Amino acid sequence: MRNQSIPADCHKTTSMNPVITSIYTADPSAHVWEDGRVYIYASHDVDPARGCDLMDRYHVFSSGDMVNWRDEGEILGSEDVKWGRPEGGFMWAPDCACKNGTYYFYYPHPSGSDWNSTWKIGVATSLEPTRGFTDQGYIQGLGGFAMIDPAVFVDEDNRAYMYYGGGGKCAAGELNEDMISVKGSMKEMEGLEDFHEAAWVFKRNGVYYLTYSDNLEGNNCMRYATSDQPLGPWTYRGIFLEPTGCSTTHGSVAEFKGQWYMFYHNQELSGEGTLRSVCIDELYFNEDGTIRTVVQTREGVKPVGEAPLPNPEMKSYDAADSEAGGGAFISVTEEGRAVAAGMYAAEAYCRFHAVDGGAKGGRAEIRLQYAAAEPLAKLRLMVNGKDYSLINAPSTGGKTAFTGCTGLTVHLEPGSGNFITWTGGNGDIRISGMTVSPLD
Repeated sequence: MRNQSIPADCHKTTSMNPVITSIYTADPSAHVWEDGRVYIYASHDVDPARGCDLMDRYHVFSSGDMVNWRDEGEILGSEDVKWGRPEGGFMWAPDCACKNGTYYFYYPHPSGSDWNSTWKIGVATSLEPTRGFTDQGYIQGLGGFAMIDPAVFVDEDNRAYMYYGGGGKCAAGELNEDMISVKGSMKEMEGLEDFHEAAWVFKRNGVYYLTYSDNLEGNNCMRYATSDQPLGPWTYRGIFLEPTGCSTTHGSVAEFKGQWYMFYHNQELSGEGTLRSVCIDELYFNEDGTIRTVVQTREGVKPVGEAPLPNPEMKSYDAADSEAGGGAFISVTEEGRAVAAGMYAAEAYCRFHAVDGGAKGGRAEIRLQYAAAEPLAKLRLMVNGKDYSLINAPSTGGKTAFTGCTGLTVHLEPGSGNFITWTGGNGDIRISGMTVSPLD
């Protein structure tokens, strides 16, 4: 094991789109909390693709500059929801709100096998934005056929409002102080044109904006309406996000360090509508408060702060530290073979053992340095025997271009007895090393 700086490619000059490439993420809900960081609460399209029934295991991502994003790890899965659908899955578009020091994570999930008629809006709570969430059950009186996509807006007077809907209906109401029950009853939002789903509310210069996806078949647009009241009535304003090339659209709007941003998803990375990826582009307003059409870019957004410094507790492991090591790199292929620097053949895995989890263990961010000539290679990540899913590795342009950086946040046990295994998932990928940075 050698100490080294975090790879330069992990610090990008622009965010690039998609901005999150390690796993497939969709339906981003973006918030800026009091610590000054911006957080994305996203749904997770589990790979390999089958459909929306497999969506599960929510992750949170955070950034201090809009460009360098950290996977904060998994915060909730269907196995944590005791009241939920026995078959699991169906963990669709979530949101998060913070009130009086508590974070409330809202998510749609069916309570029965007949999923589309048994939707509920679940709530999990924590005193931290990225971990420690415990399910508190679901909001009584909400749900039913196609009623999904919760969004919660906390106004300047600390009053909170819940918006949700699907199948052409958008409903909203005020939440009680407990943030898990509705004050009075929900009412249908008036003035929205061609509402489909994906409600989102924000406020700017005293004006409330409600954004949502429409019913354009196979390739939704995002529309918006405005009001001088949080529950409307609303005045329809038009389309502000054209189709993204994905069969669905879902997004959020947030201001960070004086600039407004649009968070959305596309299928640029996978080419499949059930394996989506979060993107970010700048959002601008006209003088009259109307929203300009968002320009979708490949470059993404520029940094609005200093890039993060390397974690002083980060430890680095190169290919020679692995069981399949002995050379400059490990090449893992889907055909079932791994070759170490052309010196000898081994089984198709690269295992790093004696990985140090520190005195207390807990969350740790794993970063893998790699080279891949193919458009998209994949590896399966296992940590201490736990399957953390397939990890994407977009092309670096060549088999010897070790400029790739991918990874995930995982849980490590205390001490140096942890082992991390990367196995072939798809395509040819060559691993030069790995860094492990404790987060707890």
